Amino acid sequence: MPREKEQSATTTDVLVLGGGPAGAWAAWSAALQGAKVILADKGYLGTSGATAPGGTTLLVIPPVAELREQAVQERLKAGGYLSENCWIHRVLDQVEHNLARIADWGYYFPEDEDGKPLRTHLHGPEYMKLMRGVVRKAGVKILDQSPALELLHDEHGVGGARGINRLTGEAWEVRANAVIIATGGCAFLSKGLGCNVLTGEGLLMSAEAGAELSGMEFSRQYAPSFAEGTVTRGRMLAWATLYDAAGQPLHRGDRTFGSIPELMLTGPVYACLDLADTPEKRAFLRSAHPIFFMPLERAGIDPFTEKFPLTLRYEGTMRGTGGLRLTGDACETTVPGLYAAGDAASREKVTGAISGGGAYNASWAMCSGTWAGEGAARYALAQGRAAESRRLRPAGRYGLAAGEDAPHTLEAAALTAAVQREILPLRINYFRSEPVVAAALQRLDGLMPELGGRIPASVQGIVKAREAAAMLAAARWIYTAALARKESRGLQRLAEYPRLDPAQTHRLILSGIGRIALSAEAVPHARELRHTEGVAL
Repeated sequence: MPREKEQSATTTDVLVLGGGPAGAWAAWSAALQGAKVILADKGYLGTSGATAPGGTTLLVIPPVAELREQAVQERLKAGGYLSENCWIHRVLDQVEHNLARIADWGYYFPEDEDGKPLRTHLHGPEYMKLMRGVVRKAGVKILDQSPALELLHDEHGVGGARGINRLTGEAWEVRANAVIIATGGCAFLSKGLGCNVLTGEGLLMSAEAGAELSGMEFSRQYAPSFAEGTVTRGRMLAWATLYDAAGQPLHRGDRTFGSIPELMLTGPVYACLDLADTPEKRAFLRSAHPIFFMPLERAGIDPFTEKFPLTLRYEGTMRGTGGLRLTGDACETTVPGLYAAGDAASREKVTGAISGGGAYNASWAMCSGTWAGEGAARYALAQGRAAESRRLRPAGRYGLAAGEDAPHTLEAAALTAAVQREILPLRINYFRSEPVVAAALQRLDGLMPELGGRIPASVQGIVKAREAAAMLAAARWIYTAALARKESRGLQRLAEYPRLDPAQTHRLILSGIGRIALSAEAVPHARELRHTEGVAL
């Protein structure tokens, strides 16, 4: 971001970066504590993120001790004992409170035959339209079309951010004693998942300010999509039959999708939603996930009667687990004044080594947003110094601060394509093996000098350069962690180490960008794995 000219700064208590569900809940929650709040989003609060254009399920389990404890224990085991039971219980409790608030705000939940609201699903467009209204009513100032490009910090921690308005081209600066990163994860797509681009800038900005990451090796999640689209609403395949190129059935109602990568090694895979065999079922699916049908309709395909080709889209940290390491119940990071929520935060405490899927991820977004908003507000209001009095300096560096004398121009499109060649292919990132991943990481390392190039002066050029830098950083974190975890656990797989190793029941912590450092963090339930498996740690 050009820094030749000083920008006039706006001051607030809490700055929220990101306008999906996590950002909206964070902003509302912080304002409820009495803090002045500004929310900046790269898109438009109400339509941004993966939730807004579709629908989402929620993790709703009746408040019956036996049922909840069973669900918690099942998640603990499935996640390789890297989650924490208390955090899962926190999510279950907080979801109930938040859904009750949504109902009070006017969202209509259908009822069962006994008149009890069915609060297990949210219609994305209505949900996020409601959240925009709630956030505005709470007094939050919203900066739409205003991607953040770098954080501001000093010896006391983070103190705001700088960005640019896509529509006007004007730079903006907000100073705040607390910042919440809720900008989504990194999906590594140039056009992402039926929503605004998800390229991981929040992770890059935070790491430049000194934040640590965790769980990046558990970012091996792919999801099925119509081959000519980018919408990954894989839940819809619960109503599908999968076919080979000859029209022979392969699977019916496959909801785990674990077999699709293997099937695609042998040839094309097609789907047809022929299990939705009544008008009522079809109408329900169209209402629940309208965005799923848009690319198919544009292609002239009736997905209920015609086969359509599938591909797999890599969802990176958005549907994977990795993100900023959380150090406390209020979703604090390792940097004072910096908080994380939603896909930007590591979900290991709740999902362990596996994906949160739809229900866990959607529930995590509203819960972590609520906690981060409360924590950030308390922190900001307790500070004895005003944000405008701090001697803040910009933390941004990669793909942002090159001088005019740089020997080359940063070609964002070419750099993005080069990163995608290493991170998207199934043969590298899904079917992981040490030599293949190590070679890909070496090639990614070789791209780092590209970030020193001159940045194009246009708004698009500035934003794209930063996105490319974020994608490169995230790819290197993912492969560095994958090579360090020499076992197969959850979403982490290495061909040379096909089994779970109880001695590696810990979290891998990463820090740094140019030079990446690794350390381990103990988890509270490691010894339960030893007891369950009968293996010494």
